[in-house]
Amino acid sequence: MTTFMPHPIIPIIDRRDHVVLAEEASLATPDGRLRDVLDRPLHDLRISVTDRCNFRCTYCMPKDVFDRDHPYVPHRNLLTFEEIARVTRAFVAHGVVKIRLTGGEPLLRKDLERLVAMLAGIELPPGPASASGRKPDLTLTTNGSLLRLKAKALKAAGLERVTVSLDALDDRRFRAMNDVDFPVADVLDGIDAAADAGLGPIKINMVVKRGVNDDQIEPMAERFRGSGHILRFIEYMDVGASNRWKLDEVVPSAEVVRRLNALHPVEPLSANYAGEVAERWRYTDGHGEVGVISSVTQAFCGSCSRARLSPEGSLYTCLFGNHGTDLRSLLRAGASERQLATAIAGVWSLRSDRYSELRGVRRVAVDRRVEMSYIGG
Repeated sequence: MTTFMPHPIIPIIDRRDHVVLAEEASLATPDGRLRDVLDRPLHDLRISVTDRCNFRCTYCMPKDVFDRDHPYVPHRNLLTFEEIARVTRAFVAHGVVKIRLTGGEPLLRKDLERLVAMLAGIELPPGPASASGRKPDLTLTTNGSLLRLKAKALKAAGLERVTVSLDALDDRRFRAMNDVDFPVADVLDGIDAAADAGLGPIKINMVVKRGVNDDQIEPMAERFRGSGHILRFIEYMDVGASNRWKLDEVVPSAEVVRRLNALHPVEPLSANYAGEVAERWRYTDGHGEVGVISSVTQAFCGSCSRARLSPEGSLYTCLFGNHGTDLRSLLRAGASERQLATAIAGVWSLRSDRYSELRGVRRVAVDRRVEMSYIGG
């Protein structure tokens, strides 16, 4: 029988190709934070709970690739909620203070509220990172299609906020981009339901693609200005190997900010924390905040502090990675908490990823790069 393996997975090894053992010393620095070879701390954990989605957005899961015959991760290979919670506790012990559930579409994972409740019960270890609270920040990114049905239950389980992907207000344009004829009104209803449930401030992500939806920048800005939600414009990225990315289809964030400023004057805001990927702006008249994420034109690899866990338990240290490190085998072999934590430390301490920076100076190989639907955005 052939084992399903959509992306290369490597065992947990150090530079000498020796197995990382639990008896090895902690790899954290004197300040208690785990850091990689470029001195970047571990701050965020993004957990992809499924590689399935009910949309077929052309920049993420084009229908001709992700068709009826696409080999999704079999259910038996998915991490259980208990396994996800174990891994998350190990990451929190190493300094993670922000947890985001992603997909695919995470709300397709059955009984996700149960996982939310388990993660909401995790406490931060004593120390400076927990000065502002005893629990990690727990959020979720969704396409909004099921949010109206799930918002109250997610909030009751302990979810704090949601981010909703929305690429156009024009219904015809939105249906074409999601490529399953899903109406924009239902996503807007989901956003309203999330706000009513207290899952705010809600962030709304718009991937901007030139010639496809860049004419929606101003309508989106007007729609959410003064709403209390935070609209963020994301440069179209070369994630995975299926979206046929072209540089000339990228709308630079600098252009987006110029257009926003022409609509209503904006001014820059400071980052909420070191390593925040969105550049923040606010309307000078006080009618809210907007953001831009500039992975292509203004690479922020130097401050990236995100680890990513795939649905089947592979640890990725870059959104543009081409291999992951298998943690599921450790979990199912009965590894101790210390062994799990030491394995994670061994991977992060060797991390040197900086794909977006290298993209700008030389050609970077793209063979078998992990798909965004598998690892989350």
